[in-house]
Amino acid sequence: MPPAIHASAIIDPGARLGAGVEVGPFAVVGPGVEAGEGTRIGPHAVVEHTTLGVGCTVAAGAVLGAAPQDRKYAGAPTRLEVGDGTIIREYATLHRGTEATGRTRVGRGCFLMTYVHVAHDCAIDDYVTIANMVQLAGHVHIEAHATISGLCPIHQFVRIGTYAYVGGGSRVPQDVPPYTTAVGNPLKLYGINTVGLTRAGFPSDVRMALKRAYRLLFNSGLTTSEAAARLRANPSLLPEVRTLVDFVAHSERGVLA
Repeated sequence: MPPAIHASAIIDPGARLGAGVEVGPFAVVGPGVEAGEGTRIGPHAVVEHTTLGVGCTVAAGAVLGAAPQDRKYAGAPTRLEVGDGTIIREYATLHRGTEATGRTRVGRGCFLMTYVHVAHDCAIDDYVTIANMVQLAGHVHIEAHATISGLCPIHQFVRIGTYAYVGGGSRVPQDVPPYTTAVGNPLKLYGINTVGLTRAGFPSDVRMALKRAYRLLFNSGLTTSEAAARLRANPSLLPEVRTLVDFVAHSERGVLA
């Protein structure tokens, strides 16, 4: 099936559109665009210097692949990459990378809601959900299956761990460990993301082991280094607990407590 392009849309001659791609009224598909089979680009959307996977949705007014908002950027050829099946809703803005990494990346199966901003050099892994008006500064890394509620500003270089949950309206200045819940201003940890882990099918023994590890890391009075050493000494340490311990041990911005 050939692409279905509205008569009012503007398509750069070098854009590569896969079978069944739809481009809506007054959309602009600029230079350096590759769109996979079945992807839909809505009315008034602007896409440039971007690779879109198969079956993506770009809603009305979204802007993808614009130049980074970085004073040091001098026009280097960089890109935005979006994985298969990702949904980007109205008026979201996703900027391409800078010379630092060369790309901004969004994984497969992500859901970015209205007015989300993803700044240059961010890395969003697979199946991440980001709610309305979340603002990511440059170089933020969000790991797979994390959920960010609405109206959250996230500081540059922050890392948010896999299956973490960040509550709405929270300012995020430091790393959020995997499998945890973080809420409030100032942002604080409130234990393991039990609801999210249960819904995702994590067995009860894994959830309990994560809770015990969390208490040792954050509520025992030990330093995180001491707690991590105790946990690593366990010969039957579960992979999920090791993921939590390694994240805390290698955090560059420091983790919440």
